[in-house]
Amino acid sequence: MARHVRCEPGTTVTVRVRKPDALSVVIRTWENESEILDAIQGTLPHVPRCLARREGSAVHSYVEGVPLSTICPDDKPVDSLRIKALAGLLAQMSQVRREALPPLPSAWPRNEKDGQGFLRTLAYLADRQIRQSNWATYGGLFAALGIPHDALTRLAERVPPMARRPYSLLHADLHRDNVIVSYRGTPPLICVDWELATYGDPLHDLATHLVRMRYPEFQWDEVTEAWAAAMQQTRPAAVNGLRKDLRHYLAFERAQSVFPDVMRAAQTLETAADQKSLDEATATVRRALQAAAEPLRLGNVPNETEIERVLYRWQASRHKRAQVVIGWTPDKRILNHPDFSDAAVLDALIAEGSAPAGSVFKGTAHLNSVVRVPRYPSPVVVRRKLASVCRREPSFLSEHAVLQAIERSPAKVAAPKVLALGESYQNEPFAIHTYAGPTDPDLPPAHPVHGLTPREASGLVDQLVELTLVDYRGLDPMAGSGNFFGWLSSELVRLVDQLPKKSQQLARVLGLPGASRLSEILARYKVTERSPALLHGDLNPWNLVRRNDELAFTIIDWEMALVGDPLYDLVRHMHLTPTRPEIRARMFRRWAKALPMTHTKNWEQDWHVYRWMENVRSAYIDLDRLVTGASLDAPNVRRAVDSYAMTLRAATASLGLPSRQLPNPYLAPALPRGDHGMNKHAGLPVGM
Repeated sequence: MARHVRCEPGTTVTVRVRKPDALSVVIRTWENESEILDAIQGTLPHVPRCLARREGSAVHSYVEGVPLSTICPDDKPVDSLRIKALAGLLAQMSQVRREALPPLPSAWPRNEKDGQGFLRTLAYLADRQIRQSNWATYGGLFAALGIPHDALTRLAERVPPMARRPYSLLHADLHRDNVIVSYRGTPPLICVDWELATYGDPLHDLATHLVRMRYPEFQWDEVTEAWAAAMQQTRPAAVNGLRKDLRHYLAFERAQSVFPDVMRAAQTLETAADQKSLDEATATVRRALQAAAEPLRLGNVPNETEIERVLYRWQASRHKRAQVVIGWTPDKRILNHPDFSDAAVLDALIAEGSAPAGSVFKGTAHLNSVVRVPRYPSPVVVRRKLASVCRREPSFLSEHAVLQAIERSPAKVAAPKVLALGESYQNEPFAIHTYAGPTDPDLPPAHPVHGLTPREASGLVDQLVELTLVDYRGLDPMAGSGNFFGWLSSELVRLVDQLPKKSQQLARVLGLPGASRLSEILARYKVTERSPALLHGDLNPWNLVRRNDELAFTIIDWEMALVGDPLYDLVRHMHLTPTRPEIRARMFRRWAKALPMTHTKNWEQDWHVYRWMENVRSAYIDLDRLVTGASLDAPNVRRAVDSYAMTLRAATASLGLPSRQLPNPYLAPALPRGDHGMNKHAGLPVGM
């Protein structure tokens, strides 16, 4: 055997065998590590040599020494001499000739000094090789944690122009386990494990090295300066724009790392069922989400309790004794639906943890998982309130009570049915509803995100008319005893008064009044008292699921239901949904004609007041979302904050105040985009 690889008998070698069941969690430029090693032998002669190879395995020469990690563990400082030696290794790689390396993939940037193009390529490769290749298995878990499927592609689209730096060979995985401290000291350090090597902007190598070496934070400047000094000796142009552009590569490294970190943590739970493993996985996922939150714009990161619950459901769904592990306690306020047994509830909870990404929907306040159970003919939704979300707009009625009142009534309102209510792991409440989307699990639910058709407008109005037939007295015994508009105004003032200090300060800078001044302005307006009815309270497009009958929609997410003026529900819907003037007129005509005068008196004058109030409400709520990052992964929230500039102008105009669009770091992502294209002010139609 030694003769076949031209070595003396007894020579120590390293046999490398790729694990067939290993997760695909890395970016690979080249599949064949031996070709990379062959290319760098002349420039880095002490790296391993490939002695023999075949598909899936290779024999390398053995590098004598010990990994740096055994001498200097992660998070411990690295001495200055070794830092300079490491920087020298990275600089030495820039001397490898491009012609000696294997051919690059066809998608590689043609301009070999284009940092922006290289970083975009990395982001797209990470999406294809890491995210997409694992999405079928882990997509539901990522969706439950608030990481959307397009997070990396959107990151690629945001990569800014950068300084020109010549491309070079990059190791791309230089951490303490991949650095060998040689016994002889000549050279002092040797790089191994070149399978992730690539060719591109040398700042990428510095960024991955800084993060994966786990340097203490106080050493980052020293490492960066040592790298710059070493590069000045070998490739001075590689240092161009260092201070300005390094942050973009660091952001990418943290962003893409969330995918392997979460998947590896989840994989450990497939075989382990103890609390220690769950705690360790929770801590790992929490750190990864916090690091990736800013570059991926994830909004509010789930807290530890929420992460633990998501991972527990993932773990339980894969456990052989899931029925024992999962457990649940029924809520005594209601009985299970007669068509949905206790066994069906258990089946739904077990299936919840392994629901695919296309069946997991994260809204502003709830996580919804669509699952199938053997004992029920149609898909059902397991619905959970998000533990980490602080919703500014409160709920006034219990959603399950509202849905049961609709089911008991003669009203022809298409709404989900409550099948079960209870608590599961850590006493977390859950509800199980009937599912409103298509029966084909591969088809997502359809929503009128671009506005309603004439048929749909008529169908929605007819359901709002029917909603007045629901007996609301058991839900809110005090309804109808006071001034609804006055109560609504006081709730808006209370909301503004309770905003965080940063949100209030920024509101003042942008020309929005404080709570006391807003109360004075609101007091100038009066609205006619009309007979109250049950209202949905949040008829945005994502709460309307299209159906193919005269009802047009199933109306979902009733957690913001309230009892009040039926005109308010219609006007708030027009505020939240793109509504063309002719559709708006059609809806008002049909609504006014179908309801008695007790529900419609003076609506022509009063709807403008409600519209004005919703402009103002959105200005405060969307600003707070921009400041806090709350619920930015929900599609209705994303659309609203993307057009905040127009929201602000509409609100200040409604208040009769000048708008002050001043530059502000919180609004940088939102204000510029609101000035172009169609009117997207929270769905407000042109002319309103």
